[in-house]
Amino acid sequence: KKKKKKKKSMIQPRYSLMDYFLKYLLFLCNLVFTVLGLVILGLGMWGLISKESFAQEKISSIGTDPMLVLVTLGFVLTILCLSGCVGSLRENCWLLRLFSALVLVLISVQVLVAILAYTLQDEVGNYLRSGMLAAMVRYQDDLDLRFITDEIQSNLQCCGADNYRDWEINIYYNCSAPGVLACGVPATCCVDPLENGTVWNSQCGVGAQQLDEFTAQSVIFLGGCLGGISRWVEQHQGLIGIVSIVILGVQILALFISTRLLESIQWHKAYK
Repeated sequence: KKKKKKKKSMIQPRYSLMDYFLKYLLFLCNLVFTVLGLVILGLGMWGLISKESFAQEKISSIGTDPMLVLVTLGFVLTILCLSGCVGSLRENCWLLRLFSALVLVLISVQVLVAILAYTLQDEVGNYLRSGMLAAMVRYQDDLDLRFITDEIQSNLQCCGADNYRDWEINIYYNCSAPGVLACGVPATCCVDPLENGTVWNSQCGVGAQQLDEFTAQSVIFLGGCLGGISRWVEQHQGLIGIVSIVILGVQILALFISTRLLESIQWHKAYK
């Protein structure tokens, strides 16, 4: 009887099927997002290097480079998901704690940003205005900023930050400029840039700033993009809310799984 009791006491508890399921689910999900983070990071670095953004004459304006957003996003995503990926596969408590802490911080930051954005709407509007005006100043010199500005103007059917006359801040579209673009606006401001044809007319906005509003409205969009963004947000509040809840829910689920897995690993290690 004593021998039988001794053998029974030496039997160690095994991981349950749920433990294995959570372990490999967390591993696979983080592996996918780690690869995605590396791709985003690589694209951002490639963009900065190809544009020579680290050159001495350009380093001062690197803060407004959209590629910096990709680099930051890719780096954060890679570090976050790599810790969860390796931690779950190797059953490393330290990495799982790091992953859980980073996810908790990320959730807290997102909630805080959402609250601040809602309570400080005027400040957010001023920040967006400053960012768009800065993009308009560098419109001809930065292909990424030009692409983003053109996409916003063409999709929201707007021109400039507050109105079409904002383009005067650009040295090429300023009315005192010597070139053909003087006193004009980009073609993405035009109501019909194709002019009922099939070929894009890049000169359709030439001289638009010299026109009075009544005449200009038949050629270009008069309203600024800040108003267009506000209208777009109001029209898609439901969709934005659903997407935000889903993203937040996924992060909370990842936090729950990592915590559950961490407790299981610690319990088994303590038993051994």
